Amino acid sequence: MKTLGLIGGMTWQSTVEYYRILNEEVKRRLGGYHSAQCLIYSVDFSEIEECLQSGKWERVEAVLCSAAQSLEKGGADGIIICANAPHKIAQEIQEKISIPILHIAEATAEKILEQNIKAIGLLGTKQIMENNFYKSYLENKGLQVVLPNEEGCELINTIIYNELCLGIISEEAKNQYKGIISSLVSQGAEGVILGCKKLTYLIKEEESEVPLFDTASIHALKSVDFMLNG
Repeated sequence: MKTLGLIGGMTWQSTVEYYRILNEEVKRRLGGYHSAQCLIYSVDFSEIEECLQSGKWERVEAVLCSAAQSLEKGGADGIIICANAPHKIAQEIQEKISIPILHIAEATAEKILEQNIKAIGLLGTKQIMENNFYKSYLENKGLQVVLPNEEGCELINTIIYNELCLGIISEEAKNQYKGIISSLVSQGAEGVILGCKKLTYLIKEEESEVPLFDTASIHALKSVDFMLNG
């Protein structure tokens, strides 16, 4: 089994989910007492969150490059970043290390295409919805990306940071998200990417009129392929 390095802490709750999925899936595939062989470098989200909100990507890059280099020195054979937005600088981090970074958008696009979906809605933080890095990655795979309007993007971002990141889950926020998903479907979306793990705490698959793609779960499961199959 290869050793997987996890850059976590963005937020720690999401990292816990990654760790759980990795271990459950390794156990499911190998049986017995098997568990995931991994290293975790957990950053302080307060600093990262401030940098993301203010666009200080150079500082985010410095922190995450240091984390990746530490994981490589610790014996990791590959690395995953346990959050969507920092993949904006995945290539810059990759250039500083000699082991592969398993990209979350690549794993997500592969899963969507398996279901023969052509048009996909994208929800997440403003960094995900308004920066082209994620959208372009999906479009380069042949997918049409459908986004909320400006007001919807602002609402989604506010709920993620002011409620979900703090563990607050409200019925009002759930209904607002359902309305936004319906608007994406009316624009032609055949499925919706939940580009933030915390969104899965708010919206469940059975509550949606189209398939939902939980990027963190998809990413973690794909990472087990790497660990076990090379």
